[in-house]
Amino acid sequence: MRIGFVVNDIRSEEAGYTTSRLATAAMNLGHEVWVMGVGDLAYDVDEHVHGRARGVPKKRYKTSDNYLRDLQGRHAVVQRININELDVLLLRNDPSGDAVGRPWAMTAGILFGRVALRHGVIVLNDPNGLGKAMTKMYFQTFPQEVRPKTLITRDRDEIKAFARDQGGTIVLKPLQGSGGQSVFLVRPDDVPNLNQMIDAVSRDGYVIAQEYLPAAAEGDTRLFLMNGQPLRYKGKYAAFRRVRSGGDMRSNIHAGGKLGRAEIGTTALRVAEIVRPKLVEDGMFLVGLDIVGDKLMEINVFSPGGLGSAQKFEGVNFCHAVIQALERKAQYMEFYQRNFNNVDMATL
Repeated sequence: MRIGFVVNDIRSEEAGYTTSRLATAAMNLGHEVWVMGVGDLAYDVDEHVHGRARGVPKKRYKTSDNYLRDLQGRHAVVQRININELDVLLLRNDPSGDAVGRPWAMTAGILFGRVALRHGVIVLNDPNGLGKAMTKMYFQTFPQEVRPKTLITRDRDEIKAFARDQGGTIVLKPLQGSGGQSVFLVRPDDVPNLNQMIDAVSRDGYVIAQEYLPAAAEGDTRLFLMNGQPLRYKGKYAAFRRVRSGGDMRSNIHAGGKLGRAEIGTTALRVAEIVRPKLVEDGMFLVGLDIVGDKLMEINVFSPGGLGSAQKFEGVNFCHAVIQALERKAQYMEFYQRNFNNVDMATL
């Protein structure tokens, strides 16, 4: 199987990233792996998509650290490959990472991925589904039963009225963005500073004002879904807990959160079952759900990360399950001569 990974920029990849772990697992399972940044893609006069891609000189790697060292170093194998000759193209770039410095790169993976579909390449997650999810407005298309009460606006007075209706405690965050950036917990005592908080968030566009979930004080659970179902491998769920540190309400790891083992029970599985139909409809192969109590805080469809953290606590390599799922899809496409609907293939 020939697999391509599209990332924001190869130079900014890290060994602990899920993408690096997936690429290493694919190599060790005997597959041909190529990695390229969104700026390495091109549409040629022959109407094929090409990429200035990097591979590695060895067939197996003990760790993703060693793999990435070769991929980013002078021993890398550099080729201009025909994307249309790949079996699978994984879109693992995060548009929010390019929103400020390289806005042109935000949709590049989606646009080139759509062209690759025409030639029978399996593109995951489905690029048309990802196009729907370019902002957090996508989250609002899921059933209200699993979402906090939410207002999306740029109007200060509407946000203040929403805060009053919620007893003065709400969460403010930008409609576009990730990783806990520009996220504020507004308490009743913060009302005199609410204008400044709104201004800080609205600099980047629309503001999400959201009901505060008290259970968030205990952190959240990241649960991975694959093929529309909770990812389970060797009897273990791909999941972990993130607990906030000190007075910081953000549980994101790089925002100061700490990791812990997750207990996946009926509540989390019910949330996953409620969102499953739409994720399947949109061709979302690999997704990360951030769950607080019986509600979702976020649905991560762009480069969901943390499989290594799940492995740390559960003792199994979930990347193997993902690559094995890709192997089955590539085999299906061979049976059907690369002529099968990508959205359907995404979650088979």
